[in-house]
Amino acid sequence: MAKSLITCDCAGSLSLDSEGLAQTTGLEVRKPCTALCTAQIDKAAAALQEGDAIFCCTQEARVFEVLADELGVDAPPVLDLRDRAGWSADPASKLPKMSALVAEAQLPARPAKTVDVISEGLCLILGPAEVALAAADQLKDHLGVTVLIESADDLPDTRDYDVIVGKLRRAGGAFGQFSVVIDALQQINPGGRGGFTLSEPRDGGQSECDILLDLRGDQPLFPAHEKREGYLRADPGHSPSVAKAVMDASHMVGTFEKPLYVRVEQTLCAHSRAEQTGCTRCLDLCPTGAITPAGEHVTIDPMICAGCGACSAACPSGAVTYDAPPVDLTMLRVQTLAKAYLEAGGTAPRLLVHDAHGAEMIRLAARHGRGLPSDVIPLEMSAIGAFGHAEAIAALAAGFAHLTLLPGPGADRAALDAQTTLAQAIGGADRIAILDTPDPDAMSDALYDANAPAPVETPVRPMGTRRQITRQAARALHPEKDALDLPDGAPYGAVLVDTEACTLCLSCVSLCPSGALGDNPDKPQLRFQEDACLQCGHCANICPEDAITYAPRLNLTEAALSQEVLNEEEPFACVECGSLFGSKSAIDRITEKLTGHSMFTDPEKLRMIQMCDDCRVNAQFHSENNPFASGERPRPRTTDDYYSDRKDH
Repeated sequence: MAKSLITCDCAGSLSLDSEGLAQTTGLEVRKPCTALCTAQIDKAAAALQEGDAIFCCTQEARVFEVLADELGVDAPPVLDLRDRAGWSADPASKLPKMSALVAEAQLPARPAKTVDVISEGLCLILGPAEVALAAADQLKDHLGVTVLIESADDLPDTRDYDVIVGKLRRAGGAFGQFSVVIDALQQINPGGRGGFTLSEPRDGGQSECDILLDLRGDQPLFPAHEKREGYLRADPGHSPSVAKAVMDASHMVGTFEKPLYVRVEQTLCAHSRAEQTGCTRCLDLCPTGAITPAGEHVTIDPMICAGCGACSAACPSGAVTYDAPPVDLTMLRVQTLAKAYLEAGGTAPRLLVHDAHGAEMIRLAARHGRGLPSDVIPLEMSAIGAFGHAEAIAALAAGFAHLTLLPGPGADRAALDAQTTLAQAIGGADRIAILDTPDPDAMSDALYDANAPAPVETPVRPMGTRRQITRQAARALHPEKDALDLPDGAPYGAVLVDTEACTLCLSCVSLCPSGALGDNPDKPQLRFQEDACLQCGHCANICPEDAITYAPRLNLTEAALSQEVLNEEEPFACVECGSLFGSKSAIDRITEKLTGHSMFTDPEKLRMIQMCDDCRVNAQFHSENNPFASGERPRPRTTDDYYSDRKDH
C-alpha cells in the first residue's frame, strides 16, 4: 500500500488541500509541486527512489515511467485528481471527492486473467480482385497472404502470395483460429507455360487462418463484427479505411494476451433441465455469439467473447460473472468511494459510471469547460455493461444519492436499458438515469442542473452474491416496504400455483435448478422459497396442468428466506399396512377411472392400486398369476453329463 501522495497543482491551475488530504486519507501528503513533470522533476526522482508513492498525474504518466526506468525502479501508480476533481467550476470543497478517489486508488490491484493467442500471420483476404490483390501486394512481406477471388479471369501473374478461386460459404472462430469453408474451390497449378491453370472446382474446402481481411463491402461475416478480434473489415471504395485495415493486419503477428472476461460456474446455470429450455437471458443478450447452449448449461467461447459484461449483469443465478475486474472488486470500489466521501465531510455524493470514452469526455470537459460538479464521483469501468442492477442498488445503499450511467459508443444499449429499468424499479426512478450524450459540455450541464434526492439515512455495505447484495441493499433503501413490484422478466419473484389445477405431480420440483421449489417426504406438499427463485421458467414450462404462473417482485420480508406451502393434500393410507403415500385425491381419481376396465375386473387388482410400493410387490408375488413365479430351475450340466451322453450314443 502506498504511504505517500505526490501532488501537483499543474502550474497553479487547481487548488490542493494537502493537510486536509493527509487527515482524511491517512497518507503522507507533501506540499503540492507546481511543475512536477518538468522544472521539479528532481522531486519526482526522489519520490521514486524512496518508493511507496502515488503520483497524482495521469497526463504525464509516460514521463514518470521513463524516469523510473532510468533510475532502475518500478513505475509508480498514477491517480487523476486534476481532471476528475480539481479542474471544476463548482466552488464547493473538493476535499471529500479527492479523498474518495485516493481511497479507491489504494485498493489492492488484482492481476488480470489472460490466455496467450498465437498468430503466425496467416491472412485470408476477401473482396474485389483489384482491391484485394492490391492489399496482398502490401502485406506479402509481412504476412502469409491468401487472396480469395470469385472469378478465374482475375488471376494475377505472380506467385508472391497465394490466390484461390471460389466462394466463401461460412466463417467461424476468432483471432488466431479462424476457420473457413469455401465452395467451388480452385487452386493454382503452378507448372507449365503460359497463364496459370486451376484445379477442378470442389465444394466444402476447409482451411484455417489467423486474420480475416474483409474488403467485400458486403454484410459482415459475424454479429457485432467490430468486436471480433482479428476480423478487419473496410469499405473497398474508401481508400483510407482500406489502408487502415491493411496497416492493422500487418501488426497482427506474434503472441498476444487475450483477457478472460467472464467466469462460468456451469453447475449454477439454469439454462436447461431434462431437455426443457428455461433461462436464456445471456444467450439473448450476447452480441458476438460467444455464448451457446451445451446441454443443461451454456458455454462461453473466451476467444469470441468481447467482454461487454451484459451476461454477468443479467445472469440470475451467478453462473456467469464478470472477471475483468471481478464483481466483488467493483462492489468494493463503489462502497469505498461512498464511505471515504462521507467520512471526509461530504453529505450527498453522486456516482457517474463511465467507460474509456466517458473518461475522455471528462478530461475534455475539465480542460475546456466546467468539469464535473464537486459531488459527482466518476467510476471508470472497462465495460459499462458489467455494471448492472445489483451494482446500482449497492451504490445507492452505500450512500450515493444518485447514479448516472454514461455509455460510450460501443455500449450495448438494449442490455443497459433493461438493467437500468430493473434498477429503477428497485432503487427508484428518480435515483438512476442514463446520460446519453457524446458532448462533454452537455454532460457537464446535465450534471450541474440535476437535482438529486436525499441519500439513504443509514448506509449499508452488504457482501455476498449479487442477489444477496441486491436484497439487503433494497431493504436498506425501503425499510417501510414488504415487497417491490418488478418489470416482467426480472430475476426475482414468486411462483403462483393454481391449487385447483395442480395435481402435486412434483415435476416442477425435479426440474427447479435453484431448489426454490421442494417437496415434503412425509406428506403431499409443494413448498417454495421465494428468495431462491430465479424466475427461469422451468416449472411453468414442465407443468402438465399449466398450473404455474409468475409474479415478478422483490420480497423484502423474512418470509422470503423460508419455505412456504403452495399446495398440499391429504395423503392416502395404504389399505394393507396403513403407511401414507401419494395423495388421496390422486389415488381416488385413478381408482375411479380404472373401475370397470377390462383389465381390472378382479377387485384384488384395483385394491393393489391402493397399496404402497412394498405391499403392492408383496401382493403381486403371492397372487395366482404371479409374474415372478417360474418353473423349477434347470440343473446345471456337468462334465459327467457330457460323458454320459457320449456313452449313450
